[in-house]
Amino acid sequence: MRGVSWLPLLFFLVLLVLLPFVFGQLFTAALIKLKLDPATALLVVIGIFLGSAINIPVKRISREESVLSDPLAVFGLSGWWPSLQRIRRETIIAVNVGGCLIPVALAIYEMAHLAVAGRQALVGLVIAVLINTGVCYWMAQPVEGVGIAMPGLFPAIVASVSALLLVPDQAPPVAFIAGVLGPLIGADLFHLRDIEKIATGTASIGGAGTFDGIVLSGIVAAYLA
Repeated sequence: MRGVSWLPLLFFLVLLVLLPFVFGQLFTAALIKLKLDPATALLVVIGIFLGSAINIPVKRISREESVLSDPLAVFGLSGWWPSLQRIRRETIIAVNVGGCLIPVALAIYEMAHLAVAGRQALVGLVIAVLINTGVCYWMAQPVEGVGIAMPGLFPAIVASVSALLLVPDQAPPVAFIAGVLGPLIGADLFHLRDIEKIATGTASIGGAGTFDGIVLSGIVAAYLA
């Protein structure tokens, strides 16, 4: 019986080890649907995972009250190591490389290809982005100690369904672009003012709660489409 009690922990550890490989396969398959060759798709996936650890500060907001800053909050691990937490009198707004810059760069690349596909594809893209932006704005919520958070998979479903209905022949790139820009604009940029109202030392665009919103939404949307 004593050996059986370790089975749930062992199962959890195995899942933890396999999870990056599962996501890696999913991400690579989705990027190949965006007409990237397998080697380039793999490099993009590696860049997203490694870049998720890099946050570039872009703005500092002075505060009258002291706020708690946790360097692990941008990874969704707030409170895991209290010894790393610091008290600040400012909020740092940063941009996450893997969760924002790389997906946006890929979205711009895909938009350039869609521009050649004709006016109908661009009109469908604009409508899909507007729909997902509205959904993400409605779903995003400010969270103390983290910044802006939102569910990750629902925007992906909205983006993929919109793309399939509006531009079925160009569904993967349209779904990806809408999946990336919707959370970025609707969740992060439109809620920047809300960050001043919550007690957080660092708010990362594309990090923590919106990493799954931007990255997963875009890549899963492309995969579903």
